[in-house]
Amino acid sequence: MQQQTRVRLSTETRQAEIIAAVLKLAAERSPAQITTGDIARAVSLTQGAIFRHFPNKDAIWLAVIVWVESNLLDSLEAAAQNAATPLAGLQAVFMAHIGFVTQHPGVPRLIFNELQQPDDSSVKVGVWRILEAYRQLLTRLLNDAEATGQIDPEIDKGAAGMLFIGSVQGLVMQSMLANGALNMKTAAERVFVLYLNAIRGTR
Repeated sequence: MQQQTRVRLSTETRQAEIIAAVLKLAAERSPAQITTGDIARAVSLTQGAIFRHFPNKDAIWLAVIVWVESNLLDSLEAAAQNAATPLAGLQAVFMAHIGFVTQHPGVPRLIFNELQQPDDSSVKVGVWRILEAYRQLLTRLLNDAEATGQIDPEIDKGAAGMLFIGSVQGLVMQSMLANGALNMKTAAERVFVLYLNAIRGTR
């Protein structure tokens, strides 16, 4: 009876299950080592059933990146919109990103894995699209912060955006190396204070 109920699930629901399974598996091992057999076992399906919902493995990976693009960017945009000032928006975005990767530790593993691939696949292009949208969000906040006199007007905003993303990536890498033992929220709060001092021109 339970198996019959699962068979009636829509393709959309199955695809969501498969995406969630990939993210969970990526949190436990290198994404390069994840096979369609692993995914099938994680959702209690055969490999043949997996390919009824996705034509191939690349399509699964692309669907995961599209999910990340939608959910991560929506989270960051909401954090920025709900902040009282541009600087508060930057901090909210910083902490929202840390919160997202803490909740979905498989995401940075997948992104780092794709960026290491030599070919410009549709999956890798999707990752670059996420980074470009992120850069645009940060540029907007930094421009608003400059317009309201909250940061040093001579700051290199392009470099400030790279430092912001690099700081998040550094925290994520340290957490991965520490096998999750690093308190990401506390570390992020400390790092953001240094970032804030840098863009304010604090001496």
